Amino acid sequence: MADETTASETSPGGPGDGDRPDALSRLDETAEALTVLRDSFTDEEPLDTALQRLADTASRAIPDADAVTVSLMDLAQPRTAASTNPRLIEVDEKQYSAGRGPCLESARTLRAVRAVVGENLDDWPEFEAAAAEHAIRAYLSVPVLLPSPKSAEEEHLGSLNIYSYTAAAFDPFDEGLMRLFTTTASATIASGQRWQRSRDHISSLERALISRAVIDQAKGILMAVHSCTADDAFTMLVQRSQHENIKLRDIANNLLDSVISS
Repeated sequence: MADETTASETSPGGPGDGDRPDALSRLDETAEALTVLRDSFTDEEPLDTALQRLADTASRAIPDADAVTVSLMDLAQPRTAASTNPRLIEVDEKQYSAGRGPCLESARTLRAVRAVVGENLDDWPEFEAAAAEHAIRAYLSVPVLLPSPKSAEEEHLGSLNIYSYTAAAFDPFDEGLMRLFTTTASATIASGQRWQRSRDHISSLERALISRAVIDQAKGILMAVHSCTADDAFTMLVQRSQHENIKLRDIANNLLDSVISS
């Protein structure tokens, strides 16, 4: 294991363990950061925008936090939704592709995970190699849990990942501060999710209305050409859609284009 005092002295710009603020000062910094987050919050923004604000604010809330990323545990594949240093997204992605690392360990256990680079070579070799390549010496990953509207259990959204160039960075008190931070910030994230779902729903309705208008116009053309009823015209469109294996909306669009161009 690397000597922590030496690592702290030689890391890029990181202070030694003795330079860390006391517990009260760290608590004050976290409270101030949460106030900033609350005051800048708006419930009409995409989820990724809210998460980027979370990352930016968290980087100021804890000593020795040289960079912060936010991992979303999507069903298909985890992804980094926000980062204060895009170069370090690679460290996250190495964990995703390998299926192991402190970020994913935090996600699986729903507990904070602190890691000193060089101490977990056997368990997380991919993370260790990527972290060392970027001169990262310490890492703290804290799960982000949201209140679930459907049950008493919390919903796991992802992880807040904090990087430091100082091996002596992060202790149990920092871990507790970040738990407080993510718990308090969950309202921001939940509102971002609600806004995104609302936007997606509105977009879906808009597409449906446009499709309906196009189909109605195509039906009108067929009714005029074939002197048939609206139901008969719709049946013609459906049959052609099934025969050509093309969406009904596209069949209607093609019919309108052919009339316009003729």
